[in-house]
Amino acid sequence: MKLWLILGAVNGFLSVALGAFAAHGLANRVGEKELAAFETGARYHMYHALALLAVAWLVQQTASSLAATAGWAFLAGMILFSGSLYYLGFTGSRALVMVTPIGGVAFLAGWALIAVAAWGIPPAR
Repeated sequence: MKLWLILGAVNGFLSVALGAFAAHGLANRVGEKELAAFETGARYHMYHALALLAVAWLVQQTASSLAATAGWAFLAGMILFSGSLYYLGFTGSRALVMVTPIGGVAFLAGWALIAVAAWGIPPAR
C-alpha cells in the first residue's frame, strides 16, 4: 500500500508541476497544438496519479495481485501516454506519437484490472 501512496503522491506532484510549467513557461514558446498536447498529457497524468491512490486502497482491501498489476499498468500509461505528449509539447517532434495509443491501452487495462480486483472485495457487514 505504501508504494502506491508514494507513487500516487509523486506523480500528482509531477503533473501539477508540469501543468504549471505548460501554463507559465511553455505557452509562449510552442504552438497551440503542442501546448494542447502537453496539457492533455498533464491532465491524464493527474487522473492516473489519483488512480494510484485507489490502487493503494484496493491493495489493502484484497489479497489479489490484480490491484498492483493495475498500478503498474497506470504507471506504464503515464510514461507512454503522458510522456509522449510531454515530448511532443517540448520538442514539436511527432517521433513518439506511435507510443501514445499504447499508453492509452495501458490506462484502459489498469481500469479493467481495478474493476476485476474490486469484484473480489467481500461485501461490507
